[in-house]
Amino acid sequence: MPALSSITYNPIIKSQWERWVKRNKGGKVGVCAAMRKLLQLAYGVLKSGLPFDTKIALAKT
Repeated sequence: MPALSSITYNPIIKSQWERWVKRNKGGKVGVCAAMRKLLQLAYGVLKSGLPFDTKIALAKT
């Protein structure tokens, strides 16, 4: 469920979702990609010790 709401409200996940839809790979594949991206973002915040910053996350995508 966090992946579904992040597709709506998180600009990073939303842009990734739109890329998947353009490749005709929406649905479950897109939701799984959103879940993986959320885990990657959370792990990056945990390892760096810095608060989440959209500018940094967008620069790495």
